Amino acid sequence: MAVLNVTPDSFSDGGLYVEPATAERRIEELLNQGADIIDVGGESTRPRALPVPATEQLRRILPAVRHAAGLGAVVSVDTASAEVARAVMGEGAQLINDVSCLEEPTLAAVVAAHQGWLVLMHSRGSLAQRQMAGFSAYPEDAYDDIVARVTFEWSQAREQAQAVGLSASQLFFDPGLGFAKSARHSWEILTRLREFQTLGVPIVTGPSRKSFIAALDASAPAERLGGTIACSILSAQRGASVVRVHDVQPVAQAFAAMRQADPNFGGVGV
Repeated sequence: MAVLNVTPDSFSDGGLYVEPATAERRIEELLNQGADIIDVGGESTRPRALPVPATEQLRRILPAVRHAAGLGAVVSVDTASAEVARAVMGEGAQLINDVSCLEEPTLAAVVAAHQGWLVLMHSRGSLAQRQMAGFSAYPEDAYDDIVARVTFEWSQAREQAQAVGLSASQLFFDPGLGFAKSARHSWEILTRLREFQTLGVPIVTGPSRKSFIAALDASAPAERLGGTIACSILSAQRGASVVRVHDVQPVAQAFAAMRQADPNFGGVGV
């Protein structure tokens, strides 16, 4: 799953692809590099980012969604808004990537009505609260057993989604690396990722350029490629079906090398 932020303020690539022509060229580049899914975002979820109204999200993302869908790509849209989801699924998006853990339950009803898929990411608190927190700044004692607690909280959101018509086969689980979690929490989730297979749905991870990697060496987002590749490989080895990354070509190359050396390496998609 390739990240395409058409935002002015995302933590790593904000401002790079705000012009439709630039975003369209980037989509073609990502597909040529081996992306299986194009994930378009019109609202930053970095700390202290301001909420973006649905109308503005759509102004930003619709040209990219239409272009990617026109190329035959599998298109995902990163949004927590049911209004945005309804519009983009009418334009060819097949997945909705919800980082709010279903703050707006009608989002799931929209996905169900369009027979699409929902990537439901674990987090805590409202989007507004999360936007006030620092990167990987979360109380260390916030979880007793993080796998058990994330499983329980995510399952509650799944029940809400199913209550409005979404089937289990339309859901993906994302543990939410870096969201309402300290760096240590994110590393523990990666270490224990296999345990989430008990949920019975495909696992998605989003380690790309995340701040928990910087806990190793205080690197800036653009300097976290090595950590991103390592975490992507770990994700695939430990049960992830999809990894969400900014740097498709080097991650795809790393996966190809792993498959060359080990034919049993996971069937993960980039």
